[in-house]
Amino acid sequence: MIANGLTSSVIGRTALGDAARVRDHEVISAVSQFLFDEAALLDEWRLEEWLALFHPDAVYLIPTPEDLSDDPATTLHLVHDTMNTLAGRVERLKSKHAHAESPRSRTRRHIGNVRVWQTSDGLEARSVFLVTRVRGGVVDRYAGVYEHQLVPVADGDLPWLIKRRRVALDHSIESAGGQLSVLL
Repeated sequence: MIANGLTSSVIGRTALGDAARVRDHEVISAVSQFLFDEAALLDEWRLEEWLALFHPDAVYLIPTPEDLSDDPATTLHLVHDTMNTLAGRVERLKSKHAHAESPRSRTRRHIGNVRVWQTSDGLEARSVFLVTRVRGGVVDRYAGVYEHQLVPVADGDLPWLIKRRRVALDHSIESAGGQLSVLL
């Protein structure tokens, strides 16, 4: 089992505290595939299936590019969702009341440079992304870094659930079309 059997090829300490960089190509490949599958669910507008990837205590964060602090209590965040608010966001996006996404945007996500660390409670994955959004003939692009905290699942179809998903944008929303109506 990849999620729990990370005894081989884990080396180095990082700025992630006690996390150790994972060098096992099988684990990195499995995490990469998990991230690619997550991206496909969003691009295909399979939002309920995407939401099922999250742990019940999950948080979804998008800090402003000007201040990438992790503390939403002291820093403006574009998005700071718990599972309840994230589920509400998904329901609104799927309804006809989401005027900014009716008709919905087409998106394509490109994910690369996946790096993985073993932590005391699971895995931390970081990857770079480019999301291209097309709506009404207008093309917007969002670039940045995804950070995923993945916790192992004891049983079920998934090896991990997302406990924390942080999207660090490299640019302002204004430079990407002025609005953020899609899930990054």
